[in-house]
Amino acid sequence: MFREKIHEASEALTFDDVLLIPQRSEVEPRDVDVTSKLTRNIEIKVPIVSSPMDTVTEDEMAIAMARFGAIGVIHRNLTVEEQVSMVKRVKREESFIIRDVYTVHPHTPVSEALQIMDVYGITGLPVIDDDGKLVGIITIRDLRFYRGGSVEVRELMSKDVVTAPENISVEEAKIIMHENRIEKLPVVDSSGKLIGLITFKDLMKREKYPNASRDSEGRLMVGAAVGPYDIERALALERAGADFLVVDTAHAHNVNVMNSIKKMRSKIDVDIVAGNIATAEAAEDIISLDIDALRVGIGPGSICTTRIVAGIGIPQLTAIAEVADVAEEHNIPVIADGGIRYSGDIVKAIAAGAHTVMLGSLLAGTEESPGKELIIGGRKFKLYRGMGSLGAIQKGISDRYGKIGATKFVPEGVEGAVPYKGKVEEVLYNLVGGLRSGMGYVGAKNIEELRRKGRFIKITSVGLKESHPHDITIIAESPNYPTAL
Repeated sequence: MFREKIHEASEALTFDDVLLIPQRSEVEPRDVDVTSKLTRNIEIKVPIVSSPMDTVTEDEMAIAMARFGAIGVIHRNLTVEEQVSMVKRVKREESFIIRDVYTVHPHTPVSEALQIMDVYGITGLPVIDDDGKLVGIITIRDLRFYRGGSVEVRELMSKDVVTAPENISVEEAKIIMHENRIEKLPVVDSSGKLIGLITFKDLMKREKYPNASRDSEGRLMVGAAVGPYDIERALALERAGADFLVVDTAHAHNVNVMNSIKKMRSKIDVDIVAGNIATAEAAEDIISLDIDALRVGIGPGSICTTRIVAGIGIPQLTAIAEVADVAEEHNIPVIADGGIRYSGDIVKAIAAGAHTVMLGSLLAGTEESPGKELIIGGRKFKLYRGMGSLGAIQKGISDRYGKIGATKFVPEGVEGAVPYKGKVEEVLYNLVGGLRSGMGYVGAKNIEELRRKGRFIKITSVGLKESHPHDITIIAESPNYPTAL
């Protein structure tokens, strides 16, 4: 029986085991469309997701990802309040009409209004009465000559306020603001009650980032990670405006986890991404829970030691393909999570069946990542660690690897450092450029064609060596081929 287990072991492949075959093509890289499905109900212009790791994605990373057309998932190694605050900051960073508006009353002390502006980084506040009707607006311009004292807002506010109806368009708002030389345009209903605010700054950002990932109200989109049993956190994040939730566990094909996901689905309306998984059987079981996307990858991450510590895992390319075969039957998008080191691996992951890829180490060294900065050998690095590492577990939540209530832990991840890479926009530009190039070689004008047309060939270890720069000393590092130092 035991010998049969070994003899029956099947072969599985990962990114370095294969190459994509170049094909007859009429497609130019600059003309391809890299728009793809993230979940059943969410589409993004760039098929890249930043991982919910505490050295990768917080609000600053999520904002930068969404502006580029990708998307970020805020990690959960935080209190519920901290994570909710980060989601709210992303949702408020840009929008056409801000719905959750900070306001003051006519009798509010000016000192209090200034404090609100300072805390939230805003330059003006609509003034409403007890019935919620707009009676004025107070801005930094109105406060220019304020020298302190017990002065109320009503004494300094502008009372002749230009307003707009709720059904106003972006172009109409621009015209009104230009004609009246104002930077804030309150939106009111037919009775004069304040229902929102349009800012000139947000309109300019819409022009600067035309491909940004935005919701129906023009706000940047963001995801948030939740524990498999943390339904209260999930409800709080949904209320905060998270566009989708990622059930963040190392092994989602667990009966207790699946029962909890089913319960969460009954209470949550936003899209749910479930994972991590690596088999067709897991895909079948979890899709039956009415989730909206699958996250694939057990052990492929550069800081993950699950395969060494637990002896568990499936090489990533095979895992993607197995899950994608099942997911395709149910129209469920697949997120390939882990193991991607180069832009070419993104091309391979999508050709194997993924719709998007989730990145950790490639984004961890960027300016927007929350990792601590380090200087090693005179060069700047940033801290990068697995969520199963001892440091991540000790800092906060310990349930990702089933360690709830334990006083001692068996880590399934390590801590390390990655070279500083500059702004995330520059990294994404190079990664998407590599993806576009690969699509041109395959002859795929969009992501769906790449998934259909991509054909693989296995290579040997000598073939892998041939694929990389060889027989030279690299003296200039390429953005698409970072060398280890």
